[in-house]
Amino acid sequence: MATFNAGPNTYHVPMRLHAETRQKLVDRFAKLGNVPEGSLVLLQGGTAKYRDATDHEELFRQESFFQYLFGVKEPECWGAIDVSSKKAYLFVPELGIEWVVWMGKIPPLGEWAKNYEVDEAHFTKDLAAFLTLHFAAHKDAKLYLLEGMNTDSKENHVAPTLPEHAQFQDRIDRETLWWELCECRLIKTEEELKLLRHVSKITSDAHVHVMKNARPGVMEYQLEAEFRYHAHFHGGCREMSYTCICGSGENGAVLHYGHAGLPNNKQVQKDDMLLLDMGAEYHCYGSDVTRSFPASGKFSERQRTIYSAVLASQQAVMDAVKPGVKWQDMHELSYRVILEHMQRAGLIVKGANIQEMLDNDIGALFMPHGLGHLLGIDTHDVGGFLKGQTRLNRPGFRSLRCYRTLEAGMVLTVEPGIYFNTVVFENAFNTPEKAKYLVREEIEKFFGFGGVRIEDDIVVTANGCENMTTAPRQIDEIEAILAQNPFINPKH
Repeated sequence: MATFNAGPNTYHVPMRLHAETRQKLVDRFAKLGNVPEGSLVLLQGGTAKYRDATDHEELFRQESFFQYLFGVKEPECWGAIDVSSKKAYLFVPELGIEWVVWMGKIPPLGEWAKNYEVDEAHFTKDLAAFLTLHFAAHKDAKLYLLEGMNTDSKENHVAPTLPEHAQFQDRIDRETLWWELCECRLIKTEEELKLLRHVSKITSDAHVHVMKNARPGVMEYQLEAEFRYHAHFHGGCREMSYTCICGSGENGAVLHYGHAGLPNNKQVQKDDMLLLDMGAEYHCYGSDVTRSFPASGKFSERQRTIYSAVLASQQAVMDAVKPGVKWQDMHELSYRVILEHMQRAGLIVKGANIQEMLDNDIGALFMPHGLGHLLGIDTHDVGGFLKGQTRLNRPGFRSLRCYRTLEAGMVLTVEPGIYFNTVVFENAFNTPEKAKYLVREEIEKFFGFGGVRIEDDIVVTANGCENMTTAPRQIDEIEAILAQNPFINPKH
C-alpha cells in the first residue's frame, strides 16, 4: 500500500484516500445523468514559484484541488479522470540530467503510478497526444475543466490553458466541475477525518508545549518558534496552515496579527493575556487552533471574566451543533452568550434587552469576525456557500465564511472571541444607537487588554459533534499546564 509520510515515526497517509475522493467525484458525475461516455476531468497541478525575478525557489505546496484528487507532492503535473471507466491518469514532467545533479533522483513512470496509486502515468509532453486519441475514440465525450470563484476569498480560479495542439473547444465544460468538487470537499471521508484528527493532535500538543515555555520577557516570535519546532520535530509538519498569530497584550485585539508589518515582535509582559492562533499542516491537510492564557501563569479576575464568557459561548455552540442546524444561527447564538456575560460583568447596561442588542449588532463590537469556517485542505475550506448564495451585509455576519445547513461529515472551526479594540469602541461610543447599550467607563478599563479567542476543530456527527482538538481549554486545566512551566514556576 502506497503512503505519504514524513518518516518512520510520523503518520502514514494511505494513497487510497485520494482514490476515495476520486470515486466521490465520479459518483457525483454519475448522478448528474447527462455526462457522455468517456468524458474526462482534467486538472492542472501547482507550478513552482520563484521570489520576484530571482532563481530563489519557494517551498512548493500543491494546488488544493489537485492535492484532493491525486495527493501529488511534486509541481508541474497534470491529472485526468475518466468518469466512465474511473481510470486515473497522472502526467509528470520529463526531467533531464541537470535535474538529477541539482535536485535528486527522477522516478520512472511506473514508480509514479505506483507511488500515487493511479492507473497510468505519462509525461506532460504527451498530454496533447493522449487527449487527441481519447476524444477520437469518444466522439461525444466532454472535457471538464476547473473554473469558478472561491466564495470564501472571492478570487477566481481560472481554467488551465490546454497544451499546444490540443484544441477541443466544442468539448469543454467550464461550469460543472467547480461546484461538484466543492461539494465533494465539503463532506470528509473517513480517511480524511483520520488525517485531520492527527493534525489536530499535533497542533494541540504543540500548543501545550508553548504553554510550558511561555513567560514574561520572551518575544512573541519566540512563541511562534516553539510551536513550529514542536510541530515539525515531533509531527513532521514542515508547513503551517496559515501565518502564526502570537498576540500579547493589546496585540490580541488585532484579528490577523503576525503579518509582515506586525511580525509577532512585541516582548511579552507579566500582566499580558496571550492569544496564540497557530495550526500545523500535514499532507496539505490543516488545523486551526487558538489558545488564550495569561503570561503570569494565573488568570486575574479580569482575565477570568473575559475568558469564561468566551468559553461559555464556545460550549453553547458545541452543545447545539448537529445536522440540520444553520451555521448562521450558531453565529447568533455565540453573540447571545457573549452579550449575556458582558451584561453580568457590567460592561453592558443592566436590563438592556438581549434580542434588541442582537438586532442592533452590538455583539459584533466585541466579536467582529465570524464564528468559524470550514476546514480541510485549505484553512478556509471551500463549500461554505451554495451556488448563488450571498453573505448578509451585517457587522460580524459579513465575515462569516459559512452559510450552510450542517451535515454529518462537515469539519468546522468554532472560534468565538471577545476583543477590546479601542477604535471599534470609540466609534461605538460616538454612535448613539450603539452607545446606549454600553457602559463606557467599564469598557475603557479593558483598553489595552487585547482579546481572548478559543478555537477548536470539530466534525459534525450524526447526533452532534466531535471535538478533534485536545489542547486544554478549561481554566483549571490551563493553569495546571502553566504550573509545569519551569520559567514561571521554578520549583517545578
